[in-house]
Amino acid sequence: MGVSTSSPEKGPEGSQGPQDDAIAVVTVDFPPVNALPVQGWFALADAVRAAGRDPRVRCVVLAAEGRGFNAGVDIKEIQARGASALAGANRGCFEAFAAVYECEVPVVAAVQGFCLGGGIGLVGNADVIVASEDATFGLPELDRGALGAATHLARLVPQHLMRALYYTSRTATAAELHAHGSVWRVVPRDELRNAALELAREIAAKDGELLRLAKAAINGIDPVDVRRSYRFEQGFTYEASTVGVADRVRDAFGKEGG
Repeated sequence: MGVSTSSPEKGPEGSQGPQDDAIAVVTVDFPPVNALPVQGWFALADAVRAAGRDPRVRCVVLAAEGRGFNAGVDIKEIQARGASALAGANRGCFEAFAAVYECEVPVVAAVQGFCLGGGIGLVGNADVIVASEDATFGLPELDRGALGAATHLARLVPQHLMRALYYTSRTATAAELHAHGSVWRVVPRDELRNAALELAREIAAKDGELLRLAKAAINGIDPVDVRRSYRFEQGFTYEASTVGVADRVRDAFGKEGG
């Protein structure tokens, strides 16, 4: 359980070739639904940043074990610990989202099942998304007493659809996002990891130094500063908490009629 990093292309000991470490897979595993605790977000940020700094790595695959890719923050932890956990989750999400965006090499997100809340922040900042046929994407923030990640949802769907999904807490399917051009490929669930690695190999075949320059150049021409935009959104999460509306909605989360 937790966050782990592997090099799936490595062969048997003694058979390592020059490209064996070119792909790093960062895997999240927080059963039962990959709702990350505060320290989980910071661990994820550290793992992605470390993989990107490794001069041997040319592409990072962000993956998850279990039923779904990511269910956002651990609501139960926030309910139990209150303001300190809320502040920690906000900082942790900020660091994890930024780590994906600022990773020195391209990041391919391999998404299965549900991708909700903080999951949208991760994939919205990834370079490419490969998804399973059962993948769904959404921001149920208004149902959980929170705000945020509209910055990242807006990178996946057109503006008016983003607003409709945000206000209703509805989800979009992988096929729908593929139609909008934000998901590269949709595959059966049992083919997801191989599909992500196939794309990662194609990327990692390029010159490593040039890939890092390309990533920096593409980030430099982005029309929206995702760090500043998301931080602006987080301010309203704090406001909702300060006036009590966040607690009221969050306390009803998961309860009958809530």
